[in-house]
Amino acid sequence: MLLLSGGWIYDGSGGEPWQGDLLIDGGRIARLGKFAAPACPVVDCAGLAVAPGFIDLHSHSDLQALESRHGEKLRQGVTAEVVGNCGFSAFPQGSHAQELCEFGGGILGRPAGWGWATAREYLDAVQRSDGKVRALPLAGHGSLRVAVAGLRQGPLEEAEMDRLAGLAEASLDAGCAGLSTGLMYAPGSSAGHGELLRLCRLVASRGKLYTTHMRSYAEGLLVALREQIDLARESGCRLQISHLQAAGRANWSLLGRALEEIEQARAEGIDVEFDIYPYQCGSTVLTQWLPAWALDGGTGELLKRLRDAGARRRIAEATEAGRAQEWSDITVSGVASAANAVLVGRTVAEVAEARGVSGVEAALDLIAEESAAVNVISFNQSEENLRRLLTHPLCSVISDGFYVNGKPHPRLHGTFPELLGTVVRERGWMTLEEAVHKITGKPAARLGLRGRGLLREGFAADVTVFDASGVRSRATYETPELPPVGIRLVIRDGEITMRGMQ
Repeated sequence: MLLLSGGWIYDGSGGEPWQGDLLIDGGRIARLGKFAAPACPVVDCAGLAVAPGFIDLHSHSDLQALESRHGEKLRQGVTAEVVGNCGFSAFPQGSHAQELCEFGGGILGRPAGWGWATAREYLDAVQRSDGKVRALPLAGHGSLRVAVAGLRQGPLEEAEMDRLAGLAEASLDAGCAGLSTGLMYAPGSSAGHGELLRLCRLVASRGKLYTTHMRSYAEGLLVALREQIDLARESGCRLQISHLQAAGRANWSLLGRALEEIEQARAEGIDVEFDIYPYQCGSTVLTQWLPAWALDGGTGELLKRLRDAGARRRIAEATEAGRAQEWSDITVSGVASAANAVLVGRTVAEVAEARGVSGVEAALDLIAEESAAVNVISFNQSEENLRRLLTHPLCSVISDGFYVNGKPHPRLHGTFPELLGTVVRERGWMTLEEAVHKITGKPAARLGLRGRGLLREGFAADVTVFDASGVRSRATYETPELPPVGIRLVIRDGEITMRGMQ
């Protein structure tokens, strides 16, 4: 047994906190209230907040979660994270193991040497890991497609579609929490309505979650959103819009309409919600700005096109026509080579100026020099829009964190203390109980997790204790790997997994 004594109980429901005790026994919450301490170890929580363990509904720690690399999340109070987002999962390989690594390496943080044949094998690996942070995988549509057809774009043949659906079905039945799409990433970006609808119906039939990185968050935001709402309407699936935002200054005005359409869909009875990280900047791979057709066939084919003067010119023109951000808004955060490591932390515009070329030419040169392995941080949205998203009742708060060979986005190390410190305490955008709900009870409900996400008698003893007056992120864009302060104690299934510093 373990007693957490005298803390302020934020139970994850969004209700007002109350002061009392929490008794853990056998990995579960045995008692809540004010009572005499039994004969067991006691942790004095006077003046501290006692909350459910934080749940990161959207991360990309698929590989690191199996390697006991939990410090980035444990120090933030996270006890569970959902991996396999944006269409990228570490399975299934099919007959395309190398292509799977090429497809997912830029987001999953490793270019080669990983992959599982099936979701069942990946889940078995999760069970064998140390379990300090629970990994809950989604089946990634992009990875499923690669397993069936490699890096080829375009419609699937009927037999390929049957294999794709069979792999998705097997992944869901093995225990995946749902299915994700990444419709800005090739080859998943070439999927048509029929392909996506068939998969969404599979998800709906099993009562699981469909999450989507939509086709556009810029000028095409509303069209992309309507596509996903239509899929949810036709299939009956539960829809989670990943990292909703209006990216690029010219598109900031679209956010209000996007939120209205989500609210209208909810009023219609469609189960749709969304999530976002508490930062104005996002992070991805530089190839996301290229036209999808340029990526058909994988990196080797892309590099051939970039060496062909005519093809390169067409790629440059299409990239410029579709670009929502300025090149000065896009900062290099990771590269593969030592030769270009000096460019980490510089904007594409700065690289272009130093080399005496245009922004798009600098971007294409970098992609060619690094064999497409370039990660970036991009300035996406206004502070006003970020506030509207974070405070919306349909929003869960996520990290979307991933590892790079360079400087990661500070969200990897700081998301949840940033929410509790900067957003709640300093800016006053929401109450602490609302913020706790957005990272505990709400994501647990989206995932359909039973017996987790709330502090209730009989629920699993996943608990995070923090100092509400001092919790904060120290991670910045310049020094993104600094650990946060203020997280005092993290417990998963009744076992202490992290003791923080004062």
